[in-house]
Amino acid sequence: MAKLYFHYSTMNAGKSTGLLQAAHNYRERGMTPYLLTAQFDKRAGDGRIASRIGIGEKADTFSDTDDLFSRLAARQKEGPVACVFVDESQFLTESQVWQLARVVDDLGLPVMCFGLRVDFRGKLFPGSAALLALADEMREVRTICHCGKKATMVVRMDAEGKALLDGAQVQIGGNETYVSLCRRHWREAVGDS
Repeated sequence: MAKLYFHYSTMNAGKSTGLLQAAHNYRERGMTPYLLTAQFDKRAGDGRIASRIGIGEKADTFSDTDDLFSRLAARQKEGPVACVFVDESQFLTESQVWQLARVVDDLGLPVMCFGLRVDFRGKLFPGSAALLALADEMREVRTICHCGKKATMVVRMDAEGKALLDGAQVQIGGNETYVSLCRRHWREAVGDS
């Protein structure tokens, strides 16, 4: 039975690594996965999902104007698809999450979304909020704070290493920009004592 999955965490938890491993497992069993990632996230190159540990793979991209149900219905007509994998799913729109739910319900395709739960201000991303509401199964991908506790938050740092308190919700970056922290250390970093 097909389901909509949401694998969520903070930065640097291994979400993309998990996605790439799961897609590999499908291929190893002779099945075809379909990979999608956010069009504007070009850190690994255009249309590429990559992990910090050095593995990566080509993927199709989505923008906030794409109709993912129509796109996946058309892709399914081209040949079998065993599972749809969506990286950077926090950048989906609410409508696109509903479209992915329709892919599960009407096309019978499992959809595995991997993404951030909250931004650097502790606010839900629109795609993540919709996935938390609609996913059949949710799985937290764990990572740790410098203190050893589970990291659930992320702080955006400026060039001097100080926490930024405002700015656009979306700013593409990696270890040079973001640090994963437990809630206590996030509060300290943003000056919430």
